[in-house]
Amino acid sequence: MDQSAEQFAIRVSGLVVGFGRRVVIDHLTLDVRRGEILGLVGASGGGKSVLMRTIIGLIPRQGGEIEVMGTGIGSTFDRRTQAAAGRWGVLFQQGALFSSLTARQNIQFPLRENLALSDALLDEIATAKLEMVGLTPEDGDKFPSELSGGMTKRVALARALALDPAIVFLDEPTSGLDPIAAGDFDTLIKTLQKTLGLTVFMVTHDLASLNTVCDRVAALADGKIVAIGPMRDLLRSEHPWVRAYFHGKRSLMLQPKAS
Repeated sequence: MDQSAEQFAIRVSGLVVGFGRRVVIDHLTLDVRRGEILGLVGASGGGKSVLMRTIIGLIPRQGGEIEVMGTGIGSTFDRRTQAAAGRWGVLFQQGALFSSLTARQNIQFPLRENLALSDALLDEIATAKLEMVGLTPEDGDKFPSELSGGMTKRVALARALALDPAIVFLDEPTSGLDPIAAGDFDTLIKTLQKTLGLTVFMVTHDLASLNTVCDRVAALADGKIVAIGPMRDLLRSEHPWVRAYFHGKRSLMLQPKAS
């Protein structure tokens, strides 16, 4: 393994993604370091989720290269990408739980798809993952319709962690949560990242999450990463969109983390 593969969990170079004539990602380059929490911020409809879904092979690209944990990712969800997918877990926006399955069965789903385990071991793993995200074994018997918004996110995170991934992709993890629940979820992400040594790629527009959880923040505008670094660097950026986002009326209370 070369030095870059050891240092970086994700490497994106010259990425181009579009739909019809509309180019959403335009020759984008981005490196995500192993063991960091990287926050990706951008305008609504600006391509944040498209970038994440392209990295994990759900959206085909028109050009560029992607590596995850040193493995090249195909432009479609081919065998190479399927093999690499065992190294990551994904929490989609709103949780994306299967409504006909209990919380426990949702967590067990990737285990059943990828491993041959006994029912007893599946239950044991699901219980451990529930407790890891702050839920009880009894919560595992509930269906998604019986879960609060915060509990739904926690079950979805437990499912993302089911296969003990090295990388977790989070798409707007605090969206729809009240400030207290969002703060608790931020704390959970940070704790799990430290405990498990995870690399976290987090798409978010939540200023509090960006400030308190992320080691670095990448700003996506005009199809490219226009600024990247610790929050204090983003606050000093002269790029017009970055300045408008981080110095607007809703961000007046934002202060950079102490270095």
